[in-house]
Amino acid sequence: SLFRLKDLEVAELGDSDVHVKMLAAPINPADINMIQGTYAILSPLPAVGGNEGVGEVLEVGRRVAALKPGDRVIPAGAGLGTWRTQGVFPEEMLLKVPSDIPVLCAATLSVNPCTAYRMLADFETLAPGDSIIQNAANSGVGQAVIQIAKASGIKTINVVRDRPDLPKLVERLMALGADHVVTEEMLRKPEMKDIFKSIPKPRLALNCVGGKSTTDMLRHLQPKGTVVTYGGMAKQPVMVPVSAFIFRDLRLRGFWMTQWRKDHAQDQEGLASMMDAVCQLIRRGQLTAPACTEVPLQDYKAALEASMKPFMSSKQILLL
Repeated sequence: SLFRLKDLEVAELGDSDVHVKMLAAPINPADINMIQGTYAILSPLPAVGGNEGVGEVLEVGRRVAALKPGDRVIPAGAGLGTWRTQGVFPEEMLLKVPSDIPVLCAATLSVNPCTAYRMLADFETLAPGDSIIQNAANSGVGQAVIQIAKASGIKTINVVRDRPDLPKLVERLMALGADHVVTEEMLRKPEMKDIFKSIPKPRLALNCVGGKSTTDMLRHLQPKGTVVTYGGMAKQPVMVPVSAFIFRDLRLRGFWMTQWRKDHAQDQEGLASMMDAVCQLIRRGQLTAPACTEVPLQDYKAALEASMKPFMSSKQILLL
């Protein structure tokens, strides 16, 4: 195992530092990829895992103005190392979050809902009544896309892999506000036409899988539509028929939340307005944390194993 639970001394508090007691941190696919060395960011070793989570401020250095003890904070960027009980971090590595949103929502706020929010906002101008299509619809991002789209009046066609408990999953996604849930096999069936009797064809497709799933999905896009790839769970390239480019002028784009944060490091307003929007949705009950299994830190081995099982429909959250 690459992992050990280790006791470390808490670093001394510098003038611009914040001492944080971590409360909860999820295990995301990107965290696993980072550990395996297959991700675009690698932490110098030895490193603490985890890119997302929520903590409570215990103490602040004398130059720290924006934070005070008792505030809730989440990482401002990737690579913070959230799988720990406490830590001392420079102030600029933390973002304050409202204390009135549930801990599990705050712990899972900075990656998936923000990714979903940006992809719905940044690529196509969507109006109420428009539709989008997405694969891996039961992923953390997928669940957030369903809820954020629903709150904006945008219809979602949600693609999932066939599985033993499919009816249960369909029911869960419909309860979140999904308009249609189809399997990857159904994308190729003539019955897909029935869906488009009641809603327009999508202008936006969100791809987290790759391979055949993506090719089948983009057949249903409107001309000049956009496919945004933000993950590649099938570990296969995105294949596009030449005709889709020539006769339908489809656009292929990529999205990586870490890069968006880097590009918008100076754009405090853009960041604040996104965080406000997402927190408002949470407060109104329109955006919930993904289905979670809470695991105490000492059981981290079981949590890591569970997070890598196929068809996992619950996110593992370490309680710190």
